[in-house]
Amino acid sequence: MSDKSLAVVLLSGGLDSATSAAIAASQGYELIALSFSYGQLHQKELKSAQIIAKELDINSHHIVNVDISQWGGSSLTDKSLAIPLSGVNPYQIPSTYVPGRNTVFIALALSLAEAKGAKAIYLGINMIDYSGYPDCRSEYLKTYQDLAKLSSKAGIEGNAPQLIAPLIKKNKVDIIKEAVKLGVPIEKTWSCYQGGHEACGLCDSCRIRDQALIEAGYPFLVTTKGKEIYNLNR
Repeated sequence: MSDKSLAVVLLSGGLDSATSAAIAASQGYELIALSFSYGQLHQKELKSAQIIAKELDINSHHIVNVDISQWGGSSLTDKSLAIPLSGVNPYQIPSTYVPGRNTVFIALALSLAEAKGAKAIYLGINMIDYSGYPDCRSEYLKTYQDLAKLSSKAGIEGNAPQLIAPLIKKNKVDIIKEAVKLGVPIEKTWSCYQGGHEACGLCDSCRIRDQALIEAGYPFLVTTKGKEIYNLNR
């Protein structure tokens, strides 16, 4: 049995969650990965999560089916809604926002953490480069931490896991630099919102990621379609 403290890491398969997990590992935690099949159209991210877990030597990886797509409300789960492809609009929350997603995910992470005696839960949420999602803000996380202290046996006993979002105030360029420093296999992560075999280069997530890769000095990691779009727009 390892003497290391345990941490649960929410691992979507994307760049931010992979980097957050790598930070947790660098801080000495033994990791338990938690991923969700929530009815997302871009199921390929779960394959990336499995690959990333192996790359980071995470031996315990739970993939939980919690199908919140049944009631729709997001273009990530509802085929009748279009995923925005025209560029990031910083003044409105896009249709890719999934109602209640992080609230559900963190609740299940708290359950897993309490059952396993984990000291921390690491999340890849980010309030700068995401599209104004309400459940990616510092205020949201602080309030959820307060709930964690009240809602469980561990919390009542003063042992509530710490909710840690190491990237919450970092921009995407800094996240990429941190990922490179920690040896995260960026090319094996999946950020595209669309469910194809190749990243589209047009959705908000692809645009933010590709532009940051270029600015950080890693244009060779941009997807093929992203390179075409970038070259056309120069």
